[in-house]
Amino acid sequence: MQAVQPDQLRNIVITGHAGSGKTILAESLALTMGVINRLGSIEEGNTISDYSTDEIERKHSLNTSLINGFWNDHKINIIDTPGLLDFHGDVKSAMRIADTVLITVNSTSGVEVGTDTVWEYTREYYKPTMFVLTKLDADRASFKTTIQGLKDHFGNLVTPIQFPADEGLGHHTLIDILLMKLLEFSPDKPGEMTVSDIPDLYLNRAEELHQQLVEAVAETDEELMNKFFDVGNLTEDELRSGIQSALLTRTFFPVFCTSPLHLIGTERLLNAVTNICPSPIERGPEHAICTVDETKKLIQPNPDGPTLAFIFKTMSEPRVGEISYLRVYSGHIESGHELIDVQTEQLQKLGQIYTILGQKKTPVEKLLAGDIGMVVKLKDAHTNDTLADKGTSCRISPIIFPIPVLATAIMPLTQGDEEKISEGLHHLHEEDPSFTIVHDVEFNQTILKTLGETHLDTIISRLQTKFNVKVEIAPIKIPYRETIRVASSSQGKYKKQSGGKGQYGDVWIKIEPLARDTGIEFASEIVGGVVPSRYLPAVEKGLRETITTGILAGYPVVDLKAVAFDGSYHPVDSSEFAFKIAGSMAFKNAFDKAKPFILEPIYALDVYAPEHYTGEIVGDISSKRGKILGMESDVQMQIIHAHIPQAALTAFHHALTRLTQSRARYSYSFSHYEEAPPDIAQKIIAEKRD
Repeated sequence: MQAVQPDQLRNIVITGHAGSGKTILAESLALTMGVINRLGSIEEGNTISDYSTDEIERKHSLNTSLINGFWNDHKINIIDTPGLLDFHGDVKSAMRIADTVLITVNSTSGVEVGTDTVWEYTREYYKPTMFVLTKLDADRASFKTTIQGLKDHFGNLVTPIQFPADEGLGHHTLIDILLMKLLEFSPDKPGEMTVSDIPDLYLNRAEELHQQLVEAVAETDEELMNKFFDVGNLTEDELRSGIQSALLTRTFFPVFCTSPLHLIGTERLLNAVTNICPSPIERGPEHAICTVDETKKLIQPNPDGPTLAFIFKTMSEPRVGEISYLRVYSGHIESGHELIDVQTEQLQKLGQIYTILGQKKTPVEKLLAGDIGMVVKLKDAHTNDTLADKGTSCRISPIIFPIPVLATAIMPLTQGDEEKISEGLHHLHEEDPSFTIVHDVEFNQTILKTLGETHLDTIISRLQTKFNVKVEIAPIKIPYRETIRVASSSQGKYKKQSGGKGQYGDVWIKIEPLARDTGIEFASEIVGGVVPSRYLPAVEKGLRETITTGILAGYPVVDLKAVAFDGSYHPVDSSEFAFKIAGSMAFKNAFDKAKPFILEPIYALDVYAPEHYTGEIVGDISSKRGKILGMESDVQMQIIHAHIPQAALTAFHHALTRLTQSRARYSYSFSHYEEAPPDIAQKIIAEKRD
């Protein structure tokens, strides 16, 4: 296959809420382009996009998959993405390298939480965006309700290009208000679209919507606006050109209609992709960072320029090894090409270059700027790395992945599998950087932070299937602390005689509370040599060892000052060991008398939610011993600021998901320690002693 020039390329990503028809739309487009000969089924597990075992079992996309084909002499790269929010790391990586975003919307359920979320990503990346209504042939489909929902959520720049002449069961006809034609499709037969005049029955509605389309496009461009005022209308070519320009500036969001399960609307959608979606040339230069001085630079999509290729996803396959999915932003890549990984400065010699159709890999000689493909077995190359010609110091700006919030501890079912778990998690993190791995040194726990429960379940499942290691989840251990309320003092005397030389150490210690986060201070006020100075380091060592293991419940002691102020010694029996024991005894005795209490970690919590959920969220935070600090508005969302105990974070995650149907998101960070309530403290102490 000949390399495709940038102006003949279209790179689109299909996103949307889970179950909105993304995978079947991709399947329908592939069949219409002729790259497959039959439409796969999610129920039967034979679609080209969802080919992994866990996707087939769950009947949901869990990974990004790529499809490519040709239509009207253009190559179209289609990226199908997961709909489940737990796998939106893949959505963000795919959207990062696409030129146009298609958001699928189920016309029976309208705007859903996934619709809102991917819309926010399009704003973040400033991507041209089109909406594609699906399932118009389903019972309870409602074009009118869905369009109104899109306008309510995303504004009046959302404008339909088509409307169904018939919707619900038996739907197969669209009225195209850009072409001002009736489009009739033969269900399940690709390439059978017929174009005819609009019947009188639909003409008034078509003319009304056409006028709205003309006005919406005219408002995006001063020249078109002047033409509209002069003539009162715009030609089809002017509308198409206006839409293309407005897509780039995000001042127009067209809506197309499809029923991909029966190939209705997909041929027209492919025409629109080639006619109005931007090529890499039209999309414009890409942002890069010069590693020499960290300045920003714009990279032009020039096939004859220096090579810059960006790895946006990494996978591992049995018998193949590491697979790197990449987009070429400048220059070209070909087999045998020697490039530098800008991040590591390691030389990479490219093997065979492939284009991808699901899991099928097709060898190609080269890929030019703007195109998407894959290479295998790169050495230590990762997602977000840039491959470039030697001497190039620019790297493509990285993907910003969603921040994982659900923290869960895992432990091996089989003793000795810790190393296998570590190796497996490392490989899985290469494939999915949206989860993180933290080793808690204090409690020797491996903690995974994921985007949700399904995300966690999938990681655990992949550990077993790919690396033959089984794990179980465990509660995260909370790093409580112990401290004192008042000053006190006490003696510690260690005296032991067992024949021959004995052991003798005697020291008095006073302790007093310090301000929070001050730490531990040790000082000596001993005078007159009642305790020789050579024994004082041993006293401090005994004290600090006791502080580390705690007294009330075994948690480290914090925020106090300890002063050795008196004592005695024996010229023969005293030793460093004896004074270490005496120091520990004195500290424990003084601690018990200083009204000790438990501190618990408190986190700063920010919750972003639609306004009508705020009452329930505030109530739930309060029920979990949280404190509401305030609220503010952000466009359509309310932001709740609160403090919440770390011990309540996991339960809060589950409650927030349930209360808001996943429409809210949140972030948190450690804030401070504060005194645990007496009932909580007693429970902590009792659990430790048990």
